Amino acid sequence: MNKKTIISIKGMHCASCATLITKRLNKVNGVKKAIVNFSTEKAAIEYDSDKINEQNFLKEIKNLGYTGYLASAISSDKEAKIRKKEINDLKSRLIIGAIFSVPALILGMFIMDFPFRNYILWLLATPVQFYVGFNFYKSALNALKNKTANMETLIVIGTSAAYLFSIYATLSGEGEQYFEAAAILITLVILGKLLEAIAKGKTSEAIKKLMSLSAKTAIVIRNNKEIEIKIEDVIEGDIILVKPGDKIPVDGIIIDGHSSIDESMITGESIPVEKNKGDSVIGGTINKHGSFTFKATKVGSETTLAQIIKLVEDAQTTRAPIQRFADLVSAYFVPIVIVIALITFSVWYFTESLSFALITSVSVLVIACPCALGLATPTAIMVGTGKGARNGILIKNAEALENAYKLKYIIFDKTGTITQGKPKVTDIVNFEDYDILQIAASIEKQSEHPLADAILERAKDLELTKVTKFEAIPGHGIKAQIGKNVYFLGNQRLLEKNNVSLKKHLNEINSLEEQGKTVLLLGNAKNIIGVIAVKDTIREDAFFTINKLKKLHIAVYMITGDNKKTANAIAKEAGIKNYFAEVLPEDKANYVKKLQKKGKVAMIGDGINDAVALAQADIGIAMGSGTDVAMETGNIVLMKNNLMDVVKAIKLSKFTIKKIKQNMFWALFYNCLGIPIAAGVLYPFTGWLLSPIIAGGAMALSSVSVVVNSLLLKKKKL
Repeated sequence: MNKKTIISIKGMHCASCATLITKRLNKVNGVKKAIVNFSTEKAAIEYDSDKINEQNFLKEIKNLGYTGYLASAISSDKEAKIRKKEINDLKSRLIIGAIFSVPALILGMFIMDFPFRNYILWLLATPVQFYVGFNFYKSALNALKNKTANMETLIVIGTSAAYLFSIYATLSGEGEQYFEAAAILITLVILGKLLEAIAKGKTSEAIKKLMSLSAKTAIVIRNNKEIEIKIEDVIEGDIILVKPGDKIPVDGIIIDGHSSIDESMITGESIPVEKNKGDSVIGGTINKHGSFTFKATKVGSETTLAQIIKLVEDAQTTRAPIQRFADLVSAYFVPIVIVIALITFSVWYFTESLSFALITSVSVLVIACPCALGLATPTAIMVGTGKGARNGILIKNAEALENAYKLKYIIFDKTGTITQGKPKVTDIVNFEDYDILQIAASIEKQSEHPLADAILERAKDLELTKVTKFEAIPGHGIKAQIGKNVYFLGNQRLLEKNNVSLKKHLNEINSLEEQGKTVLLLGNAKNIIGVIAVKDTIREDAFFTINKLKKLHIAVYMITGDNKKTANAIAKEAGIKNYFAEVLPEDKANYVKKLQKKGKVAMIGDGINDAVALAQADIGIAMGSGTDVAMETGNIVLMKNNLMDVVKAIKLSKFTIKKIKQNMFWALFYNCLGIPIAAGVLYPFTGWLLSPIIAGGAMALSSVSVVVNSLLLKKKKL
């Protein structure tokens, strides 16, 4: 049986570590797909549980020299403590490194005539090399055991070469020493790691904020007593009391009282929502004014907030297609750099001197860290998905975030997407002596069609009759029996299919349809006996959204099961030129396929009868305020049910990809420029040589600059 799991991984030092673990996990028998994200420090693994279990993954990770935890078994507090411990460890190593390396730098660079100078430098450099830099040796050794190389390999080779050559120079009295260079290099790399860790923590702020929304306790009514219990102890079916100013602990339905609730933290909608008996409430939202009691319907990991957190976490562990380029470069980068360093050493050894060759090759090794490239995509994806979540736009995977700005076509479902989804009966036309409304309402009582509610609302004061042999015919309507009479309620196709003549009343039907109304025809075995016209009003934001999409050069289509006249009227009102009418639910996906031949297509629907089309589209966008179906369907969920969020999602995609490309450009540009300069190509013309210390500082800051550039995405206005 296929399963998915998330594992937190500690001890990764660069993107190469993530690549190494990814390769190992994907080779394990039973693993379908494994992706390790260096920025989130998590592995997303899809596997066959009949062949392997989660403990096997933890062993594989441990064998590589890293520590793994099941994400489901580690609390957010514990995760925060582990991260804090890592940052504190880096701070301690940085302080120790600075205590020894700064005096070494002063003595080595500025005080040339000092008793036992080289031996003092040796003494100062040793704790930095082997204590402060211990994790670099450990990581490089693990990489060597697995027949690969990583960033730490470059640092260890470079600093060890400088350190060992300095020992030789000190003992033999030949050549210059580079103790201070090796010590400062390691200290600078630690500084870069610390800054990177702090900045990476900020990229995951969206998850932290979402987690902090959850209430800690709940007041439940058990045995007619109010009891305050931990949120973890709330069970489905509990009756919960919520007072003004309280956080709503879990999802549920109000059974008594009313209030206005601030749902901005979940949906991004700033205006409080009025709630009354029978309305649903979402855990993590804030009760503004009145008191009420509600019945818990979803608790623990089933709540909307928990599902949102999971969606965002899952999105941040996925890999965007653009990341493949960075992975490909990183895979060959370290071996190529080592070869360049060896060539550099050889050239300068024969043309200059041993110490000159050493200093240039060390500079090459140190400046060529591939970390900035490895961080380019995942940090931007993390910030982008987090920004989306804060604005009520849940992006379920990195691929959707990457592709949204490439869309050429968008297909809107009509009912509940372009329209309000709350149709009302506008006309009842009786062709014969029947109580049209009573018959239609009696039949629709068993229906789940959106129009059924409108008819039942209009007939709420009528006494309905018993219906037998009820049969829903998708895309057509309903066949049912009342007493001995068989009735057909639906569209023209249904009545024509059952040989019910419409000729006498086509003018009345056409007139209603031209007004943009959906006409339900009611017929018996012989004749059409009446019609009920229903109209669903256009969303206030529909016309504005569609106009914005046109300005983005995206072709907009509408798809509906309604007839062409009704579809034309609604499309015209919404500002849509192209539409597909009289489409059966199962055929919607075929229309998506046709447009996909021309370019990337998004399908926007309510996530229920549009499920197949949403799955077929390049990007499925589900409308819905956190419903289960909306969460499970499509790649993007619009929590606010606001069509303008479609435009915002496309803008967010554009901004995120722009950041990724900027990150990749500067990471590659930095290496393409830095490596030749470090190798000494300018020396014959200018006499200028790059110091390993400057190379180390530049390397450390390159990774930080990529993360900071990604964080600037937070400032973008959608």
